[in-house]
Amino acid sequence: MLTTKECEAVVPGTKPIKLFDGLGLYLHVTTGGHKGWRWKYRFGGKERGLVFGSFPEISLKRARDMRDDARALLRQGVDPGDERRRAALRRIAGVDANSTFQVVAERWHTMQAPQWKERHASDVITSLTNEVFPYLGGRPLGEIKPVDVRAVLDRVQMRGAVETAHRLRQRISAVFRYAIASDIAETDPAAFVGAALQPVRKRKQPAFRELDAARAFLMAYEAVPGHPTTKLASRLLALTAARPGMIQWAEPHEFEDLDGPNPIWRVPAEKMKLRKEHAESEAFEFILPLSRQAVATVKAARLFGVNRRYLFPSARHAHRPITENALNVAYRRVAGFEGKHVPHGWRSTFSTIMNERAIEQNRPADRAIIDLMLAHVPKDKVESAYNRASYMPRRRELAQEWADLISEGLAPVESLLAVPRR
Repeated sequence: MLTTKECEAVVPGTKPIKLFDGLGLYLHVTTGGHKGWRWKYRFGGKERGLVFGSFPEISLKRARDMRDDARALLRQGVDPGDERRRAALRRIAGVDANSTFQVVAERWHTMQAPQWKERHASDVITSLTNEVFPYLGGRPLGEIKPVDVRAVLDRVQMRGAVETAHRLRQRISAVFRYAIASDIAETDPAAFVGAALQPVRKRKQPAFRELDAARAFLMAYEAVPGHPTTKLASRLLALTAARPGMIQWAEPHEFEDLDGPNPIWRVPAEKMKLRKEHAESEAFEFILPLSRQAVATVKAARLFGVNRRYLFPSARHAHRPITENALNVAYRRVAGFEGKHVPHGWRSTFSTIMNERAIEQNRPADRAIIDLMLAHVPKDKVESAYNRASYMPRRRELAQEWADLISEGLAPVESLLAVPRR
């Protein structure tokens, strides 16, 4: 067996030198004078080797300990070289075999987020935080079984959010696949749960096609006690026929010239329904002309959510926007209108009513402009050639016409600011 003094005293020669300590451990001295600990062993009938590190950074005692640890793995039928490579992979991934689901999920999200739009990245982590972490977040990955994943998803399905349950299954599965690739999990329990979920029914979003019914619903909803943020978001959604996601993520600075003659909502490209490469370009921002009623709604929301990042902040977490599902839930609670209208339905309502008026009043040119107001890309055009700010004077007239129609009989916007008593 070697001594530390022997290791220190050895000098390089014209050929590499090997000083053996025992049980396969030896000090390798190069012709350039570098001294390093190496260990040779056999696995699967083949000779293999490991490098433990340099001497004297790795002492003789430490090298022997590392050899003994590696030999213990051999006795368990594990190749120490493979185990070292897996450990290195886990270090790169920032997780280890004892990591909980939440730790691994957050690491996975951090790795994936740069490829996503900010809105989608936020939706993903919010859904996991609200729906999954309370039940699986604190558990080591190896303990989570398919039945545990199904229990989480069944809670979501039971409230009617079948599509959300399917999305969550995909996200849980993605976390486990990341863990498998990082060698801290062997199976994906979420992969087996899809067959146990209710099928997603593809159907058109329910929406009112007649003006009187749309007005009646809006008045009924605003008469139900609710949080001002949600009420204001609903009214702006109805007035603008914007996508619900645009309303959810709206920020006060996006609204310009509110006290001037041409108020607008300048929606950044990343918040639009665009391919990612276009969503990163300012050339694809979308501009909505605002009616008088929309301006009043934006001003009221600014006053209610002063000094907040989002125009419609969450009632629970002021630094976040209202949730994706907030208006859906609120609309389902309107007595007598269950299942007849959803937030996204305002786009269909606006399109149907305004296109019918265009036909009745012999304004055929309005039909293309109505599509433009909805940020639809015509089939004969590509996004790069689609000017989302064109025909602004006529779009402003139509926006005001629609606002006057849908607002008839509504209470002043100030009435929406009352906070309900608990």
